[in-house]
Order: sequence, then structure tokens, then C-alpha cells
Amino acid sequence: MKRNNTSQHPEVLFVTSYPPRECGIATYSQDLINAIEKKFGDSFSIKVCALETKDETFNYENRVVSTLNTSISEEYGQLAKKINSNAELKIVVFQHEFGFYNESGGKDFSLLLKQISKPKIIAFHTVLPCPDKVFKDLVCDISNSCQSIIVMTNASKNILVTDYGISADKIEVIAHGTHLVSNDNKLMLKDKFGFKGHKILSTFGLISSGKGIETTLDALPSIVKTNPTTLFLIIGKTHPGVIKHEGEKYRNMLEEKVKALHLEKHVKFINKYLDLPELLEYLRLTDIYLFTSKDPNQAVSGTFSYAMSCGCPVISTPIPQAKEMIDDNTGIIIDFQDSKQLTAGVVKLLSDEPLQRKLSINTLQKIAPTAWENSAIAHGVLFERIIDHDFTFHYNTPEINLNHLKEMTTDFGLIQFSRINQPDLESGYTLDDNARALIAVCMHYEFARENHDLGLMYKYLDFINFCLQPDGTLLNYVDKDKKFTIQNNETNLEDSNGRAIWALGFLLSQSNIIPLEMSSLAKKIIDKAILNSENIFSTRAMAFTIKGLYFYNLAFPRAKTVKLIDLLANRIELMYEHESEKNWEWYESYLTYANAILPEAMYLSSLAVEKPLYAEIAKKSFDFLISHTFHDDEIKVISNRGWLSKGGERKDFGEQPIDISYTIMALYTFHRQYKDEHYMSKLNVAFNWFLGKNHLRQIIYNPCTGGCYDGLEEFQVNLNQGAESTVSYLMARMIVEKYRIS
Repeated sequence: MKRNNTSQHPEVLFVTSYPPRECGIATYSQDLINAIEKKFGDSFSIKVCALETKDETFNYENRVVSTLNTSISEEYGQLAKKINSNAELKIVVFQHEFGFYNESGGKDFSLLLKQISKPKIIAFHTVLPCPDKVFKDLVCDISNSCQSIIVMTNASKNILVTDYGISADKIEVIAHGTHLVSNDNKLMLKDKFGFKGHKILSTFGLISSGKGIETTLDALPSIVKTNPTTLFLIIGKTHPGVIKHEGEKYRNMLEEKVKALHLEKHVKFINKYLDLPELLEYLRLTDIYLFTSKDPNQAVSGTFSYAMSCGCPVISTPIPQAKEMIDDNTGIIIDFQDSKQLTAGVVKLLSDEPLQRKLSINTLQKIAPTAWENSAIAHGVLFERIIDHDFTFHYNTPEINLNHLKEMTTDFGLIQFSRINQPDLESGYTLDDNARALIAVCMHYEFARENHDLGLMYKYLDFINFCLQPDGTLLNYVDKDKKFTIQNNETNLEDSNGRAIWALGFLLSQSNIIPLEMSSLAKKIIDKAILNSENIFSTRAMAFTIKGLYFYNLAFPRAKTVKLIDLLANRIELMYEHESEKNWEWYESYLTYANAILPEAMYLSSLAVEKPLYAEIAKKSFDFLISHTFHDDEIKVISNRGWLSKGGERKDFGEQPIDISYTIMALYTFHRQYKDEHYMSKLNVAFNWFLGKNHLRQIIYNPCTGGCYDGLEEFQVNLNQGAESTVSYLMARMIVEKYRIS
């Protein structure tokens, strides 16, 4: 796509209610816009036209450039003229709720859409089934004036198609966004808020009678009999619209019911509009979230979505969103206003903590695609499709974040796996992960010079030393009790030994900036480990070893190191000569994992040994690999579901961060030598895979935790954020930083 040539960023205008107006759509819009700007902020500028009424006007942040008083018909035409005269404005997005435009029955709004000549998207927050003719004509009139329609559930899309006759091709389902959270320790948060020892039920949102909170109050006496530590939190202030028309009538009724049922010790009203960080903490300490809306036509609820994003098992009435998101593995659905069903559900979950944990993990997996970052990507893809001639999307590079790596690191080393983002100490440790972590943190220290990096580097180096055996080999698997496991006797450890040599060599290449004590220990280990390198024949193990020896030789040049590099590179060369043929420029009869390490190692060999043949083979094989992994401006590495054999068909999906990371490293190496922007362009494409430029259009890197998800499957992302994936992302991120600095 062509880059916009104007000096200013092209603009996108959102027409919506907006904070400080207290309204669910206002909060939604602010969260969505923040997410889009964070994801694509260098691509375009987002402005807001805030909706007001004659009774409600507000002072806004700078993002709000205009207002529309929906009570005044003349202002609609004025807004249309302003939009049409703005040459930089490329698309208008309307966050729609029928109540916004009740003054004229929606006619003023429909006319506004017809008057605007710019491309338009409308997001329907409410979709009502079984419309009468007048209402159907209004909705169809609105839809016909827009290039695309956004709804938040498949049920809403089906209603628009079946009840309104709107083409399915025009409708995009983009779920209500949710915030990524760190899933902190629940007990710690309960203690922080003074709820230690309590089982917490909660509900939140702007309070109104439609919330059906009395359903829970009627159920509580029975719940408390079996679970006397139960505490129900009613979080949120009364809806401003309710206050205006009936005051605190509903809240007063709830408070009277609490007294009548003698529930004062089991119900707590948190009567304020919570800031987002505090709200998310309340949800993370919740054992069961209760959603008891009485409105069957309420398509979605932000409160429902946020609760699921915090891993809360949910008990909900059957609104369309709940019916799509909740099944036996994620929560419980009850009938509207059915206190007995609510009681049974709560008692069942509170008596079964393993079931609660299972539901929590499944809930996080189910809700993950709705993260605001993914919502931003979905909107970006839609913008791109509608106005592809006007601007190009550039993914913003996240700040470097080592928090998850630090959380995964004990005094002994880096833990192998995590459950979601919680370190799983039972999984133990591996040499592989600690070696890669040493490289990543050393890369970070190279430009950041943070003392905490040195502490991590010492831990990872000490772990490698712990794995070193008297004969110079290294073991890979260590359990949580610091004992070597039986896996070391059942698995070929050549690759692990090669990775360790790579890590040690890279560390030693930074001898001018790391402490002498660290350098001395690394040199002692590598000198012992490379004594066995002549006996390595595994293809990738030889490549890892070559990389380590190459970096080692930069700091401590020795003829015998160069000779060893040549020996290993020659073995790989012979493999290439044996296997390569027309249309298969490769070292083996298949492409498997960590493929990019092979051509990169051959190229580094050419620098160390000064053999042009190695460089020639490196470039041919790397370009061959690129031809099989980059398609249509996206990267798709070889699937771990099945390797690509010579003459065979490749399998898709099952992509892992480590393969992306190794590809990025190799692209950087080849770019430095050949100054070919083709390689750097591919590097950016590959890194964007972590940020959402993949077949699911979902983030693989979690900016909240600093962790990286473990893999990209056909229909979902593996949400566990283990050591290998997290370190792989960090290595890739460091390469991007190196390029930025250079």
C-alpha cells in the first residue's frame, strides 16, 4: 500500500460519547482509542467528536476536537460540513446506541450519515431482534449509509442478517475489548483490600434496576449457610441517567433488602466509580463474578468481559454474549431472576476449588482474543480494507520489558514453564533456557548497562556451570530440587551443549563491558566444553557451536578456534552438497525447527575462516528458507505439526516464537553484510508476527507481563508464557533495538 505523502498523519474521527461522561460506551471508546493509538500510533491520528445533550456538557481532553449536541437538529448538518471539509480526515467511526438519538427518533442521525461523504463505519452496541417495519427501515437506512458495520457478538450479526436483511459480508464481529492483566496472587490482593479469609462474590458497573442485583441478594442467605465467609461486593455508583430520573431509589431498595435479610456482614457496597487499575484488582481477587442482567436483548456487557479477562469464573444470565462465551468449561448460565439457580451455582463452585481453577484458566483462554490489543488490530485491518489507498499501518514497537523474565527467575536459574503467566516451579529448569536467557540479557546489558542485568547474567552463567560435567559435556534437565533428571539419559544433548557454547561465546564477546570475574568463569567453562566439539554431528548443534566459537574468537582470537569452526562448517557444507538440488537449496531433506541458525552459522564461518564458499552456500540456503517462510507480507515458519520434506507439502499453523526469533537474528546478520533492504523489510515483517501480523491477527507478545505466548495454533494462541518463548521474544526485540540504534 502507498504511504500517505502529506506532512500530517491522516485522521480517523470517532463520533461517540466520551469521558468524563459516565457511560459504558464512553469508557469503551476511550479504551479502544487508547489501544489503537498504542498499537498503530505512528500510522494515523485519532480525533473524537463527543456526543452531548442539552442537559450534559463536559470538559474534555485534547483528543476531543468537536462536540455534537444530539438535542439540536442544526448541529448535525454543521458536523457533516466540518467532516467533509477536512482533507486529512479519511474515515469516520460511529459508536452507536439508539438512546443517543431519541430526540428525533433517529432521523437526525440517519440524515447526518447521508450528508457525510467520507467512508463510514458504524458499531452497533445494541441490536434488537424482531423489529417492526419503522424500526427495521431506520436500521437499514443507517446501515446502507455506511461502508461497514461492527457488532460484538455472532448473535448480533445473525439478527442483522436474518431480521434486517443486511448482507453478512458487510458485518464484522469484533468482540468487546478487555484489558490484559498480570493475574497477581489472589490471596495477596484480598489481604490488601481487607478481605483476608473471605470468599468473594462481586458484580460491578453503573448501578440500575436492570442489573438485577436483588437476584443475588435473595440467593445469599442460602449461600451463607454453607459458606459463612462469603462476601458480596457491589461495585460502582448509580448510573447518572438513573440519578436524574429517580435518584437513589434502586440503591436504597438494595440496602433495605440487605438489612431485611440480615446480610450486613456479607454485602459491601463500593459506591464509587473506580479507576481502572483498582477495578481490575477487585476483579482479580474475586472468586466468582455474578452477572444478573434482566435484559435478554443486552447484546454485550463490558463488565462481563472485564471479569472474564481477570480469570473470574462467571455465573451469568443468558444474554447473547454470555451464551457465546460461557460453556461447561468456563462458567454457569442461569435463567433470568432465578435465585435458586444462582445459589446452586455459587455453592457448587465454592465447594470445588479445583473446578474454580479449571474454569479460571479456560476463561482466560476463551477471552484472550478479545484483548484490547487484538481489538485494535481488528479495527486496523478493517480501516485498511476500507481505505487502502490512503495510509499504511505501522505496528508500534513495544518498550523493552524484562518483568516476566525476572518473575520466572529464581536464585538458581530460569524456570522452564509457566501456567499462563505464573511460573511453574514443578517444571524445573533447563540448560537450553538458561543459555538463551544469558544471551538475551547480555544483549540488553550491551546497550542498557543496568546493574540488575548483571545479577541475572550471573545466575544464568552459574546455572550453565552447574550443568558442566567433569568430561566437559553439559546436562540439560534439572528438577525443582536442583537434581539432574532421568531425561538427561534419554535425550540427545548435543543441541543443548551447542546452545551453551553459543551463550558462553556471546558473553565473552562482551568481555570489554562485563566484570572480569564473569568473563573468567565463562572462559573456563567454554574451554572445557569445546573439547568435545569435534565429536558433534547434529546439524543444529554444529551451527549453535559455530556461533559460539565465532563470538569467542572475536574476543580471544586463536588459530585452534578458527580450525574448529572450519571443521564444523565443512561438515555442514558436505551435508549441503549432498542434499541440495534445483528447488531445494538446503542441508537436509527436510525443513524442521530453528532452520535459520544453519545459514547464519555458515555465513559467520565464512567471516572467521575466510572461505567465500561458505558465504555463497549461506546466502543461497537463506534465500531458499525465506522463500518458504515469507508469503504475502507475512511470515509463516515451518509448523511443528509436521516438517516440510523435500518434494512434500508444507503444513500450516503450529508456529513457535523461537523460529521467528532465529529468523530475525539471521536477517539482521545478512542485512549487515549485504546491505539489502529486502532483508530488513523481512525483519520488520517477522517482528510484527509477535505484535499481531499473523494468521489469527492476535498478539503473541503480552505487553502487560513482558512475557511471550508459547505458540500460534490454527484457532488459538497458547497463553502459557514459558521461558523459551519469552526469551525468544526478548532476543528478537534486542535485534530490533540494535537496528534502531545503528
